Amino acid sequence: MTKIQYPLDALRHSTSHLMAAAILDLFPQAKFGVGPATENGFYYDIDIGRTITPADLKNIEKKMKELKRRNLKYKRDEITIDTAIKLFTRLNQKYKVELLNDIKKYGSTEIDARESGLSKSGSDNVSIYTLGDFTDLCRGPHVNTTRDIGVYKLLKIAGAYWRGTEKNKMLQRIYGVAYSKQSELDTFLKLQIEIEKRDHRKLGKELDLFSFHDVSPGAPFIHPKGMVIFKELEQYWREIHEKAGYQETSTPIMVKDSVFSQSGHLKHYRENMFGLMVEKEQYFLKPMNCPESTFIYRTHMRSYKDLPLRLSEIGKLHRNELSGVLGGMFRVRQLTMDDAHIYATLDQLQTEISGILKLIKLFYALFKFKPTLYLATRPDDAMGDPKLWKKAEKSLKYALKKNNIDYELKLKDGSFYGPKIDVHIKDALSRDWQLATIQLDFQMPERFDLKYIDNKGKKQRPIMIHRAIFGSFERFIGILIEHYAGLFPVWLSPIQVYITSVGSAHENPAKKLRQELENNGIRVWLDTLNETISYKVRKAEKQKIPYILVIGDKEVKGKTLNVRMRGNKVERMNRKKFIDKLLDEVKNKK
Repeated sequence: MTKIQYPLDALRHSTSHLMAAAILDLFPQAKFGVGPATENGFYYDIDIGRTITPADLKNIEKKMKELKRRNLKYKRDEITIDTAIKLFTRLNQKYKVELLNDIKKYGSTEIDARESGLSKSGSDNVSIYTLGDFTDLCRGPHVNTTRDIGVYKLLKIAGAYWRGTEKNKMLQRIYGVAYSKQSELDTFLKLQIEIEKRDHRKLGKELDLFSFHDVSPGAPFIHPKGMVIFKELEQYWREIHEKAGYQETSTPIMVKDSVFSQSGHLKHYRENMFGLMVEKEQYFLKPMNCPESTFIYRTHMRSYKDLPLRLSEIGKLHRNELSGVLGGMFRVRQLTMDDAHIYATLDQLQTEISGILKLIKLFYALFKFKPTLYLATRPDDAMGDPKLWKKAEKSLKYALKKNNIDYELKLKDGSFYGPKIDVHIKDALSRDWQLATIQLDFQMPERFDLKYIDNKGKKQRPIMIHRAIFGSFERFIGILIEHYAGLFPVWLSPIQVYITSVGSAHENPAKKLRQELENNGIRVWLDTLNETISYKVRKAEKQKIPYILVIGDKEVKGKTLNVRMRGNKVERMNRKKFIDKLLDEVKNKK
């Protein structure tokens, strides 16, 4: 008999229902939130009246295996919303009842359509699925029976506010992973071990780069070593932007609410903004740099000869992310954005987009990141004339085609003020990250009445291009930490050379070597503590320092150095040759 090959999405969603059925069997009082499929597996938000423990996970997995062997069928029914409300009220599933009442009132919910249970036929009915004693509000599709489920493993327990709102109860979210074959699951689990080793939060602490504290959740405290990485990235960023004709600016971190009302952010982004009252007036910490950039533009009446005007900014932004989604440097409330806004004429548009694409390619090549591009189109809550949106999307498509760049579509994923090109990269573990963005905006120039005088003396609207190369410094550094597993290239390493002396007689020569290297701009750690050489070398290795130099009799008497490189390769090298090699690696960012 031929086995049906189900799509992974259906397989994973069916596994989430199997887990829920097992939980209900073990904890009859359990109440369920939502349980969708994810990129690699599934999760379910659950309330059992107490904390779920790792021991519970083992018991749930055991019960899942038992139910799977029973070959239970996934049974689908379509019923009216009122009947569904009565059903889930009788089952004592208050979260499902809440969703159904919202569907009845508003016609849809904020959650995934699959979880809403709305009928695919477009009727007012909802669909439900039953597996054993467990019934769920769900659109499906699912596999036929539990024997069709592949391989799976429950991974972890986390907290999650019901419907993502802090005002609601904190539920417990059980994450699992599911695949068709054991070999695929094994590969995933091995990758998780490597990801855990590279966790930027763990390495950030071990390498003394940054820390987080309860006094300011979601805002990293950057340590001196972490600031070295920040400054090196900033320096390179400024170098390539100055060469590309950008002029750096700085705008206030806090402005009156009228600015964000005019830009449209209060209507479309209010829940992500921090507001505060100053002398009985409403202010906001800026979540974006773009509205304030327009004020710099408006300080003069611009001529077509002034355009394109490329204004860059490395600015602090604040976004009110829910505490439940904060995650190290990847998701923060305070971020440092590498930003720029280009004001151009329609005729200049293609040249400017091509220039940005070249800048992105240059920057990512430094880290050996190969970019993949996506075109994100008009979302449902878009601002402005749909005709302008079509015009903007057409311009971005043409720019990509002109530069011979293949791309994929992200339907309805543009910003509320304009379509965009999103740039994704894959790191050393083949994980996908969205970094750079190029956003075309016809709305902001209109809202802030931006003008320039054309070659016929008439006033015209400029086009505004929003763009970032690596997004936020914080997130990009977190990605780099995990990409390199903390083994930064020499130019980015907080400490580039570690020097230690064998004994007191070698301290002065070690100090002279440090001075020589520092005079050449090399970052050095001189360690003269009274510890064994092997201990000190291990200490330097834990800090993942590229070069370790031990100064003893041979180094004092001769012109060579005993150079220990990362990976324990040791080479005796001429002193000048070593310094030249080091300077070349730093200068050329090897």
